[in-house]
Amino acid sequence: MRDIELAYAKTFSGESGAMVISHLRKITIERVLGPNATDAELRATEGARALVHQIESLILRGRENAKT
Repeated sequence: MRDIELAYAKTFSGESGAMVISHLRKITIERVLGPNATDAELRATEGARALVHQIESLILRGRENAKT
């Protein structure tokens, strides 16, 4: 698992990586659905948010592993 964590950290390092993560956060985590959102929309959005959280966790662990 350490190898994939390091790969995520490397892939999302630098200005381009920060830009991509920022964009992913805006279209998932920071997205607000209105009261008329369907069950399918809510489930899809939550799935996307979970994926972005997973990516961010892998990046963080990869950066921590790179220090050791």
